[in-house]
Amino acid sequence: MQLLGATSDAGRAEASGRVSNGLVAIYDFRPDGSGLVRDRTLHLEPVDLKVGDPTAVRWTDGALEFTAPTRIRSTDRLAKIANLVRVSGEITVEAWIDLSATDAGQSACILALSNGSDQVNFELRQRGRSYRARFRTSLTARGDGAQLAVAAGESETGATQVVFTRDRTGRSRIFLDGTLSQEGWIPGSASDWEKTTLTLGNGAKGRRPWLGSVHLLAVYGRDLLPAEVARNREAGSQLPPPEATRLSESAVLFETEVAPLLASRCLDCHDSSVRQGGLDLTKRASALEGGDRGNAIKPGDASSSLLWLMVQSGAMPQSRPPLSDPQKQVLRDWIDGGASWTREAIGAAARPRVGSGADSWVRRLTAGEYVETVRAALGVDLSDEARDALPAEVRADGFENTAYNLTVDLAHVEAYAKLAAAAATRAEVGEFVGQGGQLDERWIRAMGRRVLRGPLSEREVGPYRNLADQVGTQGGTVDEAARIVLEAMLQSPRFLYRIEQQRGDGTAWPADAFELASRLSYVVWGGPPDDELAAAAESGSLTAKAEVRRQVRRMLDDHRAVARSLEFIGQWLDVGRLANLQPDRHRFPAWHPGLAVDMRQETLSFFKDLAWHRKRPLHELLNAQFSYLTPRLARHYGLAPAGSGLRRYDLAGVPSRGGLLTQGTLLTVGGDDASMVTRGLFVLHDLLFGEVGSPPPGLDTSPVPASPGRSRRAIAAERVESAACGGCHSRFEPLAYGLEKFDGLGSYQDVDEHGNRLGEDGEVLFPGAAEPVTYDSIGQLMELLAASDRVRQTITRKLAQFAVGRPLAAADEPAIQRIHREAARAGATYRDLVTAIATSELVLEVQTEP
Repeated sequence: MQLLGATSDAGRAEASGRVSNGLVAIYDFRPDGSGLVRDRTLHLEPVDLKVGDPTAVRWTDGALEFTAPTRIRSTDRLAKIANLVRVSGEITVEAWIDLSATDAGQSACILALSNGSDQVNFELRQRGRSYRARFRTSLTARGDGAQLAVAAGESETGATQVVFTRDRTGRSRIFLDGTLSQEGWIPGSASDWEKTTLTLGNGAKGRRPWLGSVHLLAVYGRDLLPAEVARNREAGSQLPPPEATRLSESAVLFETEVAPLLASRCLDCHDSSVRQGGLDLTKRASALEGGDRGNAIKPGDASSSLLWLMVQSGAMPQSRPPLSDPQKQVLRDWIDGGASWTREAIGAAARPRVGSGADSWVRRLTAGEYVETVRAALGVDLSDEARDALPAEVRADGFENTAYNLTVDLAHVEAYAKLAAAAATRAEVGEFVGQGGQLDERWIRAMGRRVLRGPLSEREVGPYRNLADQVGTQGGTVDEAARIVLEAMLQSPRFLYRIEQQRGDGTAWPADAFELASRLSYVVWGGPPDDELAAAAESGSLTAKAEVRRQVRRMLDDHRAVARSLEFIGQWLDVGRLANLQPDRHRFPAWHPGLAVDMRQETLSFFKDLAWHRKRPLHELLNAQFSYLTPRLARHYGLAPAGSGLRRYDLAGVPSRGGLLTQGTLLTVGGDDASMVTRGLFVLHDLLFGEVGSPPPGLDTSPVPASPGRSRRAIAAERVESAACGGCHSRFEPLAYGLEKFDGLGSYQDVDEHGNRLGEDGEVLFPGAAEPVTYDSIGQLMELLAASDRVRQTITRKLAQFAVGRPLAAADEPAIQRIHREAARAGATYRDLVTAIATSELVLEVQTEP
């Protein structure tokens, strides 16, 4: 069984098979001559430990033995531990130790987390042949904590693995050698934990010396599930050497700064298609080879590298603002550092994007997600009310659910208050209150668990309990109190946002089981987890990738998955804009607004049939020989109506139709003039995942209309052949040549309104390819696009972006490639892609490559 665990900067831990999700500090007691116990974490500031009396300890191979009383203490307060536990209330302490011969009547302290004096937040003690763990909360004394105790036993394999965990609800456990040995509840909040000093071998005040050996110590800012504890047990107490997984500084610089810099500032002129000056900077070999003027990059020597010299002088980029001084320094440092190149090729995926990255995970529910979440949690349908009350969502980076764009203004606040009142009034609160008719803490926890998509902490329960008490003291009924509490929950940030816990230092930390369940359900359904998924989170079974895969496949059999897929295709292709389509009545006198509705229905029904009924690979969206038309739309396309209503039409005998690009939904992106610029850019951006730079400032970009003797293609060809415009326009306008016979509303014609003969031949220059591929007909163009792995990868990227709700960053590219390969092996259907995405590190924070 494969278990989840994040690939993070704590790469050494993950490489050894250990769980690194939420890892805050890890010590393996490998001597390095410094006399310090080194903190081996990379992703947070390390805090080492110092031995009080070096003569009282003995270093062995992979262990440190206390031979006389002393203390080993952190060289600085571990704010990274205290900050995490204070926010989350969760912790895991894992120690691999050999028992000491402690007197049965005395308690020796193996490990303590304290403020250095009277506030002891956590202790792991040995008393005779037992372990005792104490955890301090708001409900325990300042100098002590609630206790769990377990018999120590004997390890059959040397050092004993002792693990204490506590989750945010207070459930606490002790594991010995990977097996659960004791479980109990330590209620209360850890909100007043202060900066923590870590002490080994004695208590905080030096009164409880312990004599034994410690092999490994790890602290997590969350509770590990039983399967994760077992995974660490299997991995053992030894870490690979520090240098085993460190990338060179040059390689890190390339990944994080140089690749995005080259992609955004250099590739417009120096990719594999344009190669201005003969220079191609997309691949390492071609970049080192250089261009017409010789070698561009000399690794280790920027001063002899033509690329650096041109950038330093301001000669590159040409006709664009020069690089800033910090950007120039990055480029120089990278070349001088050896010019490491960690990718096969640089492309559009490397370009920096607004709002991308882990900071985008805090997301407001979109209007559709809000309606579905209320319906699933309470059985109340607010579709009509939400449509009238909530502001329309705005597209950003091609989708309406892009995290950085999901802001809240006064209109949202007012709408949420109105909708919460409506939902609370119509909800059946009696089933939550129960037969006893008591609005107690149990009720609040049960309601909160359902509405807020996970268990409530003590800190969250208190305000809701106080609210209910206030209603009672004012003479309100139990039902009235319940509805008031429910109304408050529906307006809370935890309901309106998909909030996940954050590290105390401001960075994201790994999702717990309930947060993971929410990620999965919103990816597949656009709504909250159902009872079965929530039960899997509660049981800890979502730790297993096999169980995640099973749950995703089960969820894909639900009708909500179909509805979510239609949201994806609708947002990607922006079918919502059809509602605002208002063509020039003089040029298109036969236009009827109902045609826009028909076009929208055509695209959504076409996708639903191909993706769900026929279960075909999604790249067949480009060349499938059927569609769904109304009689009105059929006549608009020049076809004989086959009957009333929306019907499936076989297009095998219609050479001018077949696939998304021949549907009115996409053909109308060119506007009344059927702009080859707009149509070509759609193909480049949304099908080929290519990019071009913005036009120079002040340039008139108004469409040039066709005229007698000058067709739209002839006008486009002038731009493509222009020295000033051709560098960019040659990349995308020829992509639209095959669509010239379709007017601005998607009607097919051989001659335009000026008598110009129209064509459908052209060429496609796939990004990264050296030479274009020609085609003679619309059908050939559709086949070229459907067969292109570039197009198939773009579909993967688009669906992945929609699933995670943020633009994809350069760091996501390895995950995207793994998703693409896994889905392709399975069949490349919608189900295959969603399964691969949902079980990838984009969602689970773990690589799924076999």
